[in-house]
Amino acid sequence: ERLHRNAQGWLQVTPAYLRLYLQRPELAPVAESCATELVLHQALLADPERDVADSDIDALQDADARDNYRAFLPFRAALLQAGSIEGCYLALMRAAAGNTPPLFLDLLVQAIVRNLLDGNTDPWLDRAAEFLYRPQRIALRDGRLLAGDRDTLDLLQQHGALGDIGRLLRDSGARLREQQLQVLDRENAAGYWLSTHSHGYVLDLTHETSLELSHGLRLTMARSDSGLKALAGVLEHWLAHLLGLVVRIQPRQKIEDTQWRWHIGLDLDASAILNALYLGEGVDPGRLAQLVSLFQLDFVEPLDMRADLAGRPVYLGLAMDTDGVLRLKPQNLLLNLPLAARS
Repeated sequence: ERLHRNAQGWLQVTPAYLRLYLQRPELAPVAESCATELVLHQALLADPERDVADSDIDALQDADARDNYRAFLPFRAALLQAGSIEGCYLALMRAAAGNTPPLFLDLLVQAIVRNLLDGNTDPWLDRAAEFLYRPQRIALRDGRLLAGDRDTLDLLQQHGALGDIGRLLRDSGARLREQQLQVLDRENAAGYWLSTHSHGYVLDLTHETSLELSHGLRLTMARSDSGLKALAGVLEHWLAHLLGLVVRIQPRQKIEDTQWRWHIGLDLDASAILNALYLGEGVDPGRLAQLVSLFQLDFVEPLDMRADLAGRPVYLGLAMDTDGVLRLKPQNLLLNLPLAARS
């Protein structure tokens, strides 16, 4: 185990964890690496917490290697100062983390998500958790809203493993090495845990199904295996783990609230769309179609909210960009909730 939990249940930073970064392609030496780079890298592998002087970095011949170390070392310092993965992530978020490479933040989120879902046996929850640190491609096929891992789909398209992304999401029949790419459902759920590549599963985000009854009546039911329901559950775990908040989050098709007071976009596009809707501004239908889902968040303990908002719901929005890519930013939820001041 490279990481160990502290008394709070958060992941302690260890030398073994720091070595993972040193072994990544961004920092691992290549055939063209100079002798100085090789010596520095070996010294850091032996002692990942050792001091590195500016002159050590300046002595590297390769400009990319110098830049990568100058990005990694402040990040390493933040990790060591915080002492835990979760503590470092929160500190970086509160400091705006403008100079921290997005890759490093995604790796922190991945570690945190794996920690908070430790022991989980629900494959929908596990697959939805990847939304927090891996971009997803979204497509509507045969009335179903489907999400596939962007990097996996792009790799398959690049190597000609299948045709275009639309056919991939529609047919779900191409092979990813030895595993068949498929939409996660009740029939294949048991095989999810046997797979070595969870990114190969497409998640169905369709939340409700309709059943036509007699006399023109229609029954609408929430799907028990909805990917949106699973994502809502992941976000509940996220807030409980990092902020100690107990909330309930439910997918919603629209906001029908004459006292709408607070909303949070879980990505850049959703923020802009919700802001416009809140202000009563017109939103182009094409722009509105980018919304993947709305959610309603309710605090179990109203005293956890700002006093002027206590008891009111918080609405969340999730949207794809114009290329059909969804990039969920979990820090938006942490930073923008209307929390009561804590002593």
